[in-house]
Order: sequence, then C-alpha cells, then structure tokens
Amino acid sequence: MEMQRERLQALFEKNGLRNTSQRQTIYEYLIQTDCHPTAKQIYDHLKPGHPSLSLATVYNTLDLLVGAGLITALGEIGDNQVHYDGNTSTHINLACTQCFKILDMPDDTADSIETVIEKSGFDIHGSRIVYYGICPDCQPKQTQISKEI
Repeated sequence: MEMQRERLQALFEKNGLRNTSQRQTIYEYLIQTDCHPTAKQIYDHLKPGHPSLSLATVYNTLDLLVGAGLITALGEIGDNQVHYDGNTSTHINLACTQCFKILDMPDDTADSIETVIEKSGFDIHGSRIVYYGICPDCQPKQTQISKEI
C-alpha cells in the first residue's frame, strides 16, 4: 500500500497536480474494493464523506490513474457505463450481462501469456481479459424468461 501511495504521489507531481485527499480517497477506494464501480458509483459512495467532491474530479482522477497504469478501465458490460478495476494484478474478469456484476478470477494462464508477451520487447502497462455471460444468480431468472417466451 505504501509503494502505491508513493507511485500516486510521483504521478501527481509529474503532472503538476496536488495529491488531494479527494484523489487519494478515490484511488484507495478502488484498490480496496472488489466491486468494479462506475465513476458515478464511486462518486455516490464517496460524496457523503467528501461534500466538496465533484463528478468531474472523479472522472479526471480516473483518467489520470488509468493513464498511469494504477487502475484499469474495463469498459462497459452491457450497461453503457465504464467500470474500473483497482486490481492491476494479472487476472480474468467475469462480467454478468444481466446484473452487471463483475468478478475477479485469478488465472495462472494469464500470467503465462503476459510472460510470453513481455519477451516481445513491449513494455507492458497492464492487461484486460473479460468474459461476458450470465452469473449463477441470474441464470434461474434467464431460464424463467426463456420459458415464458
């Protein structure tokens, strides 16, 4: 955690930005949660503790963190909203296209792929593997809908 804070401080200094408590809180929330929130969800979660927080600050901070490789933008999963992941370790994301829940799944194969790619000489900043489907909680609902049709 301390190394991540140092990277964050260096990132802000490099970009001529102050490391504000709001930016720090956004980053810490993302690396501590296992959900994959949208900018609006982050804003709604943090706003009560930071009354001066604006949605623009959330978006700007997320863009900066993604650009620095400190978090990952997963994109949208059928809900037309970008989701963010504070877990930058190599893993697979499983995204439910019904309830829009995203789960992390560690995978040794993904580590092997990254090792092979690094041999190409590319400076890898991160990776993203997302599988889309219907989670076990939503499958019974999907089956019921199919029966009704």
